Amino acid sequence: MSMIGEYLRVTAADLDRAIQDPDWAVNFAEEVQDSEEEREPALAEARHFSTYKAWDVLRFLMARAEFPVNVVHGEEAFAEDEDWGYGPPRYLRPERVRVAAEALRDTSYAQLVSGVEPAALTSAEVYPLGWSEPGSLEWARPWYDGLTQFFEAAARADDAILIWLD
Repeated sequence: MSMIGEYLRVTAADLDRAIQDPDWAVNFAEEVQDSEEEREPALAEARHFSTYKAWDVLRFLMARAEFPVNVVHGEEAFAEDEDWGYGPPRYLRPERVRVAAEALRDTSYAQLVSGVEPAALTSAEVYPLGWSEPGSLEWARPWYDGLTQFFEAAARADDAILIWLD
């Protein structure tokens, strides 16, 4: 079984509803995922995004770069009694989404990986393993670029983001 980083854009009103009614939130997340899986909207319009298995390398790289927002795990917990795969979901409020979008936009993937040796990821047991392969750090670039676009669209719409590992 894989661990997959999941993101869901929600309006401020939907965030409030999700916090009050976690069962509604998980059902809403599943509906959006199913709907978008069929029609594959552009990232600027997508409500759901996945970093696939790249979530942990992105966490490692962003922590090393001292990102101002926890983009990978979110910052505020809700539904603490719920398990959406690998623990409860978390979220970022719209103002934190804007800060994150700016940090993502201002930090290229090349900057994130600059000076990083694959051995450091292996030593830190960054998921998924296999960092000794040539070009392994480039593997996560498309997910970082997609995450950047997703957060920028969310920031423009003044959306919050739900985050979980599935």
